[in-house]
Amino acid sequence: MTGEVAVLGAGMHPWGKWGRGFVEYGVVAARAALADAGVDWRDVGSIIGADTVRGGYPGYVAGATFAKALGWQGARVASVYAACASGAQAIGTARTQILAGLADVVLVVGADAAPKGFFRPAGGDRPDDPDWLRFRVLGATNPAYFGLWARRRMAVHGDTLEDFAQVKVKNAAAGALNANARYRKAVTAEEVAASAVVADPLRLLDICATSDGAAALALSSMEFARRHGASDPVRIRAVSTVTPRYPNTVLDLPDIATDSAAAVAPAEETFRASIARAAYEEAGIGPEDISLAEVYDLSTALELQWYEDLGLCAEGEGAKLLRDGATSAGGRVPVNTSGGLASFGEAVPAQAIAQVCELTWQLRGAAGARQVAGARVGVTANQGLFGHGSSVVAVR
Repeated sequence: MTGEVAVLGAGMHPWGKWGRGFVEYGVVAARAALADAGVDWRDVGSIIGADTVRGGYPGYVAGATFAKALGWQGARVASVYAACASGAQAIGTARTQILAGLADVVLVVGADAAPKGFFRPAGGDRPDDPDWLRFRVLGATNPAYFGLWARRRMAVHGDTLEDFAQVKVKNAAAGALNANARYRKAVTAEEVAASAVVADPLRLLDICATSDGAAALALSSMEFARRHGASDPVRIRAVSTVTPRYPNTVLDLPDIATDSAAAVAPAEETFRASIARAAYEEAGIGPEDISLAEVYDLSTALELQWYEDLGLCAEGEGAKLLRDGATSAGGRVPVNTSGGLASFGEAVPAQAIAQVCELTWQLRGAAGARQVAGARVGVTANQGLFGHGSSVVAVR
């Protein structure tokens, strides 16, 4: 186990399609986190920005961009990019600086202004880029991959279209209670089934949208938190950013082929399962200790996969866990109490940070109608392309 850091403040800019720049969203979230922490911006010793590739050069140096927008005050700065795991890497960088004694208070910010429709590769020809190749050579868009994964679960584990629809129903019910969510309307399984097919077998309401939004956290050392009057803050106990192991025999975008296991036996666990295991080991807990989880529901079928990868149930039993009500409000281990990406959509550099915001509010007992009774330990999962693990354990 490593040292813990305190979550003094959490803040967000509501998700949506607002038509403004990512910097504006990030500043709103940052100021909200600082106000929640009761910390002045001038007391922040470092700012870590999660990058967005859609913001031009300011997006590539998000840390400095947000520092300038908040007002230059001499703080350290760093910017990180790890696709959808950018927020977790930003949190990990902040925690490292705090534990190294480089700063007492670190502000973590992620924000994005996403394009309309599903994500596509950046412009230009890049034949050495696997992300470019899977779009241009295979036509393997994100929804196509989600659909293939859903078909695999149906074939291997017996999942049904009705199971997938119930994930959306569950998450939409939670999102309807969340003022920061983009979609705040409950839906029925019939409405999911009636929505347009995007990538068979998945329909429009099975797949998350792309959104504008932002999230921020004010983290500090435990010593600073105590001096600041926070005697029992939410604490980050683990951040997992592991990579896959060779050979990787499970297809995972953007790679369009698996490794051969002819000479070397594959690992006992998949890459996704290794992400959670590393977080549990670092935190000194197990899946049986989890009160709630925020997972990367790019599609309804992928949420079921995360149940298994987080060890909340055995392999192939994700749909059963859902059917039993264990992952719903009031269940044994509620999942995506925020409403998940189903209710928010993707604002890539912000989403892993937003997950920790939800854990923070839940562990404080401040989640209102979404509150999980007696929540003590929360875990996130939010994988990034190119082998970026992303899992955070928060406790109180």
